[in-house]
Amino acid sequence: MKSIAALQAAVTASPSDGEPSNTELDAIEREMPLIAAEIDLLDVEIWMLDRPATVLDERRIRRARNRVLDERCALTNRAGLAQAGGVA
Repeated sequence: MKSIAALQAAVTASPSDGEPSNTELDAIEREMPLIAAEIDLLDVEIWMLDRPATVLDERRIRRARNRVLDERCALTNRAGLAQAGGVA
């Protein structure tokens, strides 16, 4: 029986230990407020799955959605400032 072996080099250039690089960790840190806002929105949506929405619940969802939009806007603005050299 013939053995099957890869004829090409590995897809990744260097073997990785599975840990994120410092650059990736910095990117995650910059996006953390948006990630937290999206998690809060998801929590509210899950909480409301099996119950009728009250006025207070609708306000809670609207507030969570607005927070996600605010964080996306802030992240986009920070990225724009970084590309422009930090000049405001």
